[in-house]
Amino acid sequence: MFEIVLNIVGVAGLWLAVEYCLKQQTAESLEEASLIPFADDPEVARRVELATGKVVKAVAPEVAKPGWINLEI
Repeated sequence: MFEIVLNIVGVAGLWLAVEYCLKQQTAESLEEASLIPFADDPEVARRVELATGKVVKAVAPEVAKPGWINLEI
């Protein structure tokens, strides 16, 4: 019985924590956050824009400067 009560308190605590963290967010900021995974690839960003009609703020990939190399770590 104690385990069931503890599980219910845990779920309620998780729900309250998520509600507290998201209470300052607006629908616009949540929508923008959902498009972040597509922002680093301009081609994919264009396809997402065509499919959803939402604007993705894409960034251009970093280009290597002459005489410099990009190290993969």
